[in-house]
Amino acid sequence: MEIKTVSIIGLGALGILFGHHLAKRMPQGDLRIIADQERIRKYEKDSVYCNGERCEFSYIEPEEAGEPADLVVFAVKYNGLKDAVQAVKNQVGEHTIILSALNGITSETIIGQTYGMDRILYCIAQGMDAVKVDNRLTYDHMGMLVFGEREPGVISERVKRVAHFLESKAVPFEAVTDMNKRIWGKFMLNVGVNQTVAVYESNYGEIQKMGAARDTMISAMKEVMVLSEKEGISLIETDLEYWLNVLDHLSPEGKPSMRQDLEAKRFSEVELFSGAVLELGKKHHVSTPVNEELYRRIKELEGRY
Repeated sequence: MEIKTVSIIGLGALGILFGHHLAKRMPQGDLRIIADQERIRKYEKDSVYCNGERCEFSYIEPEEAGEPADLVVFAVKYNGLKDAVQAVKNQVGEHTIILSALNGITSETIIGQTYGMDRILYCIAQGMDAVKVDNRLTYDHMGMLVFGEREPGVISERVKRVAHFLESKAVPFEAVTDMNKRIWGKFMLNVGVNQTVAVYESNYGEIQKMGAARDTMISAMKEVMVLSEKEGISLIETDLEYWLNVLDHLSPEGKPSMRQDLEAKRFSEVELFSGAVLELGKKHHVSTPVNEELYRRIKELEGRY
């Protein structure tokens, strides 16, 4: 069954980036942006821009009935996931495939509690250096979507359907057979990069060079490596090197989402990162001092709002 219609919920950096790319390559109406009435009014009044181009999006409200989408993409922040799960109910049908591009290691399970794990492919977005200020997004590197089944070693028909669609729309992607390790690897990267750049009030350039910030980042990532072994994932040094290489190819002027959140005085996803590390540390009786300090510092910054 060919994928023809796509619904995206969330117009943060990822939603705008991939939404704008698809909107230029799909018939109008086949790509739907799901948003409530208030947000739609704001988007239509102020417009949304990607690298200086006005995004031509078709918006629909959650209550609007119609044919379910072939593919639903979650691109919200974690604190908006619960509402987003309910907002896409009219977009999910018997043959709908769901991708979650959220950070962290739990969103697929949360979505699956409502729609069933049989509709979900595990997914991460990596390699983008997008910066969003108000209604304008800029990026140098688009990055890619990496996805696959939860079970290792399998390239299913669903994976092939999504791969065929993305290839036809020139969306960079990788279909893989080790998604558990990829998700944990991206989690390790986020724990190190997002939190370090936020605490050092800097950008990717600060952690791409040798120094205290890069040392902090790598130490935080190594704490995740220890926990991954306890969870049966077992990230190793070559995984660390892979993700550091991804980081080192980003625009030095770019900033991760947590840094952008703190600059805008928004509450961050710290509970997804060091918050989750601290909980796993308690579970496995593993010391996580670097993440404890990052958690404390980020909470301190948020406490000044």
